Amino acid sequence: MTNLSRLLCVSVFYVSILKNSESHTTPDDKLPEFENGKSDKHVLDYLLSPKRYDKRLLPPSYGSSIVNVSVVLFTLSSPDESSLKYEVEFLLEQEWCDSRLRFTNQTSYTMLNGIHHQGEIWLPDTNFHMHGDFKPSQTPVRFTLNVHRDGRVEYTTRRHLVLSCEGSMNIFPFDHPLCTFSMESISHEKSDLKYTWKDDSNMLLKSPYLKTTNAYLERNRTYECASTGSWRGNYSCLQVEMIFSRNRTFYFATIFIPGMILVTSSFITFFLEWNAVPARTIIGVTTMLNYFSTSNSFRRTLPDVANLTAMNVWDGVCMFFVFASFIEFVLVNLTGRKKNKSCGDSVENGGIPKKIPKELKCTKCTQNVCSHSLLLNVPQNVIEKNMKSPNQIHLAEMIDTIARFMFPMAFTMFLTFFFFYYSVNAANRGMLVGTN
Repeated sequence: MTNLSRLLCVSVFYVSILKNSESHTTPDDKLPEFENGKSDKHVLDYLLSPKRYDKRLLPPSYGSSIVNVSVVLFTLSSPDESSLKYEVEFLLEQEWCDSRLRFTNQTSYTMLNGIHHQGEIWLPDTNFHMHGDFKPSQTPVRFTLNVHRDGRVEYTTRRHLVLSCEGSMNIFPFDHPLCTFSMESISHEKSDLKYTWKDDSNMLLKSPYLKTTNAYLERNRTYECASTGSWRGNYSCLQVEMIFSRNRTFYFATIFIPGMILVTSSFITFFLEWNAVPARTIIGVTTMLNYFSTSNSFRRTLPDVANLTAMNVWDGVCMFFVFASFIEFVLVNLTGRKKNKSCGDSVENGGIPKKIPKELKCTKCTQNVCSHSLLLNVPQNVIEKNMKSPNQIHLAEMIDTIARFMFPMAFTMFLTFFFFYYSVNAANRGMLVGTN
């Protein structure tokens, strides 16, 4: 306890003595004195006797009764990386002065354990305002209640909240989820009871044994709630804000890197022969199906939102490149086959020209039956002249050549823009989160 808090307790005590002496006390009233060896039970039994203590009344004070509050984080967790629900477990420490519980130094006790007198001592009626819910209470309920000689009361409880936080899903997973909750008195207005952060701390305390699971606390702050003229009245309120970040390594390992591998794998077809139909078909269809299955499995874990998100942009563009590479193969193959068919069937397919020069007709067989190949003795230059269409096949090969440079270049430009834009946007929004 700081010197300021001790001075405040002493001043509150003497003021309360003066106030009580005017109305409720007599000059013969004295502070209770206890012999050495008395247990804390006997001391508290006397201090909390109904004749001298009423738990329904606020601690005597000049002005508002002050309750000093501090929060010590114990655990932070989230069900998964993409969730906006965070579980927060913490110790809520409340401290105030109650001059009615002050006693002299005749006893050896410097602090009384009031854990068994919880129902007999006045306690702040602290209420939580939040987007979320309480986790089922622990059994047994863990709390401490200590009463000091100078009338200071320390009340510590362990709370477990499940907060529904807000995040910028349009830049997910580059966003910074914001979790807030507030504490206020539910029955005493600010003129009677006032909450303040202990030692004017503007940050939450962290336990040395703080454990985190899928929750990465980036920063936090504590402050008094802004007075907005609530319909309930002017109640003292304390606000807590926690700004989290996401583990981007997880998303790179599960989404971005596999996506880049599948997209670049679809570009392999540009380096194969234009008429390598089986190989190019297998690569195109396989990469497309793999990407669809990978994308759908992760998309099921994302919250449903109506606006366009960063993940929608990533999936849409990657699917476009995979599908476009397959369409390019269809276009090249169609171009090559169409131009080649106008000149007759290819030699590789066992075809022959539709028009054979007269001097090349078979002279060894009769007119109706021939057991010899008509092209057996055809000169090579004549076959090439009738079968090959170099200009048309060259067009198909040129399309492949252009695609070898254009597709990787366009995908590289997209990657640069995507990560730069959303990283800068996330950094700007992260600076604004919690500053309002």
